[in-house]
Amino acid sequence: MEIIPGVYQLKVPIPDNPLGHLNCYLLSGERGWIMIDTGWDTEEAFNSLQEQLRRVDIDFRDIAYILVTHVHPDHFGLAGRIKKLTPAKLAYHHWEKALVESRYIHFAELQKSMGELLHSHGVPDITLPKLQTASQAALGFVTIAWPDQVLYGGERFSNGSFELQALWTPGHSPGHLCFYEPAKKLLFAGDHVLPITTPNVSYHLQSGSNPLGDFIHSLKQLERLPVQLVLPAHEHIFEGLGQRIREIVHHHEARKAAILEIISKEAQSAWAVSARIPWNTLGQTWDQMPPLLCRMAVTETLAHLELLWIEGEAERITQNGMVLYRQASGQAA
Repeated sequence: MEIIPGVYQLKVPIPDNPLGHLNCYLLSGERGWIMIDTGWDTEEAFNSLQEQLRRVDIDFRDIAYILVTHVHPDHFGLAGRIKKLTPAKLAYHHWEKALVESRYIHFAELQKSMGELLHSHGVPDITLPKLQTASQAALGFVTIAWPDQVLYGGERFSNGSFELQALWTPGHSPGHLCFYEPAKKLLFAGDHVLPITTPNVSYHLQSGSNPLGDFIHSLKQLERLPVQLVLPAHEHIFEGLGQRIREIVHHHEARKAAILEIISKEAQSAWAVSARIPWNTLGQTWDQMPPLLCRMAVTETLAHLELLWIEGEAERITQNGMVLYRQASGQAA
């Protein structure tokens, strides 16, 4: 559990999810402990987190700061429950705060608008209801907590032993934050950089207008950062941040080329394009993909198509209320 002196990794279980667990990090200090991300709100996750705190010989009252990289359920879900047990200050990005009400309180309005977005990008009527409601189950895994401190990027948190700098890294979520410890050369990367999986970057109602462009830009900002260890929210701790960033950028360049090839002959919807892209789905065909993964595939494809349109490599047209994309005139496939 102890990665280096004073830094602990706690594995908080995520039930029925191929990721398996969330990596919660604890940093000890004479002015209290810093917790990075919480896990989502299930009894199994809470009990596991509490037991792991006992093994470190602390309890929730010893935590001075709870830093949340973004408000997806597996990172933010337990924040409200923990806040009732600790005097800790909770902090996350102001863009994430702006998403909480529509995502977790007035969810029906967001769900309706999401259905309209998916329909306009070609999702068939027979498939639409399942994709529209695919994330509804996540509502049960979040106890909302509003931040004591709203972050913008650049803020510093010190507990006497470690000093963390908040780095705004939008893409996976518009207010995603990484936390950097320059003296120890540690990067707490959240979902921004993972060692195996390429983080999902989707275009949707809460993503901003160019999430993939934001993601690649913020990746490249980190490429030259002096980092010895990357501590991600999923999978394993690793070295070689620059190399991993280049691998992720290369993946998106290859995906871009594949999409341009698909839309080179005729205009197509995001749904049609996503059905022709190879996805890492553990042997499942496109028709066998669970609704949530299918929706993520469509919105990730849409993020690529929107970036291609912004860069002038694709044209965006509307026919009978449906948005279609084709390769821009004069662009070679």
